[in-house]
Amino acid sequence: MTDFLLYEQTGAIVTLTMNQPEQRNPLTGNTAVAEFLVAIDRIHDDRSVRAVILTGNGPSFSAGGDIREMQRQSTAEVSEMDIRHDYRRGIQRLTLALFNLEVPVIAAVNGHAIGAGLDLACMCDIRIASDKARFAESFVKLGIIPGDGGAWLLPRTVGLSRAAEMAFTGDAIDARQALEWNLVSRVVPAEELMPAARQLADRIAVNPSHSVRLAKRLMREAIHSRLDSILEMSAVFQAVSHKTDDHREAVAAFLEKRPANYGR
Repeated sequence: MTDFLLYEQTGAIVTLTMNQPEQRNPLTGNTAVAEFLVAIDRIHDDRSVRAVILTGNGPSFSAGGDIREMQRQSTAEVSEMDIRHDYRRGIQRLTLALFNLEVPVIAAVNGHAIGAGLDLACMCDIRIASDKARFAESFVKLGIIPGDGGAWLLPRTVGLSRAAEMAFTGDAIDARQALEWNLVSRVVPAEELMPAARQLADRIAVNPSHSVRLAKRLMREAIHSRLDSILEMSAVFQAVSHKTDDHREAVAAFLEKRPANYGR
């Protein structure tokens, strides 16, 4: 079996590609979580990385949980506490790690993003979709619930009412409806998906790395913090930013009407 996750870096951009297309890139019953955690640690340790693109090989982005693994968990040999442990030490670690990655992550949704596959896309900062993509919060169709944090992620992405509609029906929506519901920010023809994702990543990567990372951290904290707490954190982050070489270069370049040359 090939590695689940391909890691490719070109300049400041890392592309992570889920690579079990025959199984529709499942996130359980394989080494997906472990490989994601290794890749995320590698990105954290590499200060040259300024943006990440996450996509899937084949017709699917990710079909989510592996059905055979779910069948195993339903047997008498596996206890409720075993399942709880599997979730906490498995896919929930991926949720926390990817959501809290400092570098911006673009989900380039090439095909079906189903169940945990949809929630994986919601862990990313930006989602762009192929016109062939479809999305479903489909856990209810299998008699289970989003065990990976989808009940927290999806309402914050599309709003409570639309998240409830998706979670309670399990029905799929196409790329155009996903755009209307703000699940994705852009829909492009399938053949243009990766060039569009790379172009967007390049637009992010040209900016000072510290500024992008701190802005992402503020946005993440703002999801569950009070305004006064975010203002205080913003003041601290801003004080740090004002003293960086990149800020001084940005101001000088603006005043001198020339492109900025940031340190790498």
